[in-house]
Amino acid sequence: MDDRLARVRCFLLDMDGTVNLGERLLPGAAAFFELLPRQGRDFLFLTNNSSRHRQHYAAKLSRLGIPTVADEVINSSRVMAKWLAKQAPRAIIYVIGEPSIIEEMVQEGFRISEQAEEIQYVVASFDRTFDYRKLNIAHQAIKKGARFVATNPDRACPVEGGEIPDCAAMIGAVEGSTGKKAEAIVGKPSDIMIQVAVQTMGLSPEVCLLVGDRLETDILMGKKAGMATALVLTGATKRETLKNSDIQPDYVWESIAEILKFSPQRAQRTQRKS
Repeated sequence: MDDRLARVRCFLLDMDGTVNLGERLLPGAAAFFELLPRQGRDFLFLTNNSSRHRQHYAAKLSRLGIPTVADEVINSSRVMAKWLAKQAPRAIIYVIGEPSIIEEMVQEGFRISEQAEEIQYVVASFDRTFDYRKLNIAHQAIKKGARFVATNPDRACPVEGGEIPDCAAMIGAVEGSTGKKAEAIVGKPSDIMIQVAVQTMGLSPEVCLLVGDRLETDILMGKKAGMATALVLTGATKRETLKNSDIQPDYVWESIAEILKFSPQRAQRTQRKS
């Protein structure tokens, strides 16, 4: 095992395609999470999916056999709430999104409005109820000076039997209507998500290892942050895709089970920040 792996104190983990596929754990995942406390290592889940509250993902992982609490999950709506709270605390916003992100933003102190003249920020996210009315509210607000930001750049969201349009479709509609590009997209591969993650853990990127199944989001984000990256081949990326890509991870593993080869390392578990 090289020195870089020996220094790892925290694993930043994608979920679907890395730890689980839908409603089943991938081989080796349960054993990996049983081993971490004995090695003194910690973990944090990162996902671009803003359609559910973090408690939902924690409950799902717990149900699958990985005891998880909401503070061990960061999704793009959480990143948006934390980032925008620093940029414009208690701003008046309009959210194109599902109830979970609206709840997250309200909890962070933002006021939700549909009145174009008072909206300061339009926030776009995955929204299965997106329609012309929502587009028009966003259009009018931006034309009156509101700033435009979004949670994640994903074009499609994988679902059982295929995929459905993701946040990029909402971003594209607003950009096409207004001619204004989103000023910030905070989910993977943005360094904003990594900043929230390492601040949550109270660690530097040098002691974290990002593990995921997508080159253009997971691996790219980790490499931009200067942390070690590991691609698992249990999800979206196959060896042929990897061979033809300019984005190359530090490690390539058949599955998360290969992490079990790490030698034990004793260290005090980190304290997450709220």
